[in-house]
Amino acid sequence: MVWFGVALGGAAGAVARYGLTQLVAQRAGGFPWATLGINLTGAFMLAFLHPFLLNTVASPTLRMALTSGFLGAYTTFSTMTWEALGLVREGRPGAAAAYLGASVVLGMVAAWLGWAAAQGLGARS
Repeated sequence: MVWFGVALGGAAGAVARYGLTQLVAQRAGGFPWATLGINLTGAFMLAFLHPFLLNTVASPTLRMALTSGFLGAYTTFSTMTWEALGLVREGRPGAAAAYLGASVVLGMVAAWLGWAAAQGLGARS
């Protein structure tokens, strides 16, 4: 049952990622804002859901469907590195460095905020 949950969550995460990418990419102006936003919201959601779901009656199938399945397909580290390489290849190493730096630093901030939000709701990790 867990495998089915992960597969279903993964399908939903992939569709969410694709939809958000299409929505944002049309307005992005040549910078990979969609991937940055997806990675930041994914960092927040994983850091929030992991401790929160461990302290609820959520089944292991639901926990794995949301974390490994949905968020595993939703977040886009491999895409982030490919896009950074594209910026370097376009002769924009400063933009690539800013993008990678923002992804890592703001991702940590988003993860901390997600963890803190879960703690505020009584989750323990």
